[in-house]
Amino acid sequence: MTSPISPDFVETDLDRIDAFEGKIVCFLTPAGGLDPLSRRVNKLAKGVLARFSESEAFENMKAGAVQVMDFPANIAAKAIVIVKLGRKADAAVARKAGADAAKAVGKSDAMLLAGANRAAGDVVQGYVLRAYDFNDHKSGEKTDQGGLTVLVNNVEETKAAYASRQAANEGVFMTRDLVNEPANVLTTTEFANRLSEMEALGLKVTVLEEAKMEELGMHALLGVGQGSVSPSKIVVMEWTGGGDEQPFALVGKGVVFDTGGISLKPAGGMEDMTMDMGGAGVVAGVMKTLALRKAKANVVGLVGLVENMPDGKAQRPGDVVTSMKGDTIEVINTDAEGRLVLADVLWYAQKIYAPVGMINLATLTGAIIIGLGHENAGVFSNNDELCNRFLKAAGDESEGAWRMPLGDAYDTLIKSRIADIKNTGGRAAGSITAGQFLQRFVEPGMPWIHLDIAGVASIKSATALAPAGATGWGVRALDRLIADNYEQADG
Repeated sequence: MTSPISPDFVETDLDRIDAFEGKIVCFLTPAGGLDPLSRRVNKLAKGVLARFSESEAFENMKAGAVQVMDFPANIAAKAIVIVKLGRKADAAVARKAGADAAKAVGKSDAMLLAGANRAAGDVVQGYVLRAYDFNDHKSGEKTDQGGLTVLVNNVEETKAAYASRQAANEGVFMTRDLVNEPANVLTTTEFANRLSEMEALGLKVTVLEEAKMEELGMHALLGVGQGSVSPSKIVVMEWTGGGDEQPFALVGKGVVFDTGGISLKPAGGMEDMTMDMGGAGVVAGVMKTLALRKAKANVVGLVGLVENMPDGKAQRPGDVVTSMKGDTIEVINTDAEGRLVLADVLWYAQKIYAPVGMINLATLTGAIIIGLGHENAGVFSNNDELCNRFLKAAGDESEGAWRMPLGDAYDTLIKSRIADIKNTGGRAAGSITAGQFLQRFVEPGMPWIHLDIAGVASIKSATALAPAGATGWGVRALDRLIADNYEQADG
């Protein structure tokens, strides 16, 4: 698994700058002001920072933008990475500045001259998140990411404040690794094994096998995986860091590969369906984050792990399956499989854990990409308070999220002639009817959010904080939601 850089926070010492041979990252305020650390770099480099701060190029730089000066004269460093950033910069701007600095630094060692900059924590987190590199399956010698030394005025205070961010980084990296893994490596069994390893962090992990799911009547979930040689599983991860209160529940779709089943997808782009377990990947990353930072909350994460394959035993269009709840479902399209998986896991979560609230995540519909592109996840909810709390947390972490509608009128689109409900209503309002389907498996009065992350879980181009591929979207927002609303206060 890929490990994030662990920043080395050290007390500000101007003499450290002189002999450093990596790349130095320093800050200039939007007005061109230099702090004591930047002034030291400026002095060593014969006034280059001061001259640049007075230039038109600097004036035209946006807040958070980065400029690289390679091989500066009269200084040991390979490069000076200049960041235009105020001392009280907005968190999103600071994180992006750190990420852009990481891109500029590449694999070199870096020294970040934070000093008294109050945005240092966000800058460092952005740097660490952007430095992710998934190269597990590349042959030849692996090139490790360079180290990061951060000069700060108050080491202990900064370390303490950064600890929760580093836990979130660990969770994000786990999610990215899981989503990036090819399906022949990340089988349902391997996925379950990796989650079980988190018992070492203090999580209680339970794996439900097919026989148990059969006993529980989970035929919606089991039907999806019956055409695959990989056994379907449900993995439950429990973190009990709070008091006696009921847990908050996170539920993830974990389709480790989705061919579409008998309703076979087109060949072009099918290789991307290794990411159809993205919802389960996010749940895993959040649970790891909570365990690492010893969150004072009770949270249960449940993921349904299946593989959707065409086979002689595979589910057919026109089949009718019975969910754990007891509702019958007509399978119109075997490629609308994620909602079948979630239906049974959502119902199980409520019946076994009686959570105070519940959020499910899934790479569920292409329709949400048509509606929102790759900038925002679709947010569907039956509870304004929970929804607003999540949207605030997502905004605080700069993870795009946009609320979408639900309504009884959409139920007519998924009404079945021969069963209680059908699993798709066609192209019209496709992401909304998927949400309406899931809502049927949410008990009355249960605060619930459905997050359709099809457009944000994995992207072919780099994002602000991630290289191309898996983004880890949602780990930080959900961790923030728990921290702000469901943790016990100190003392």
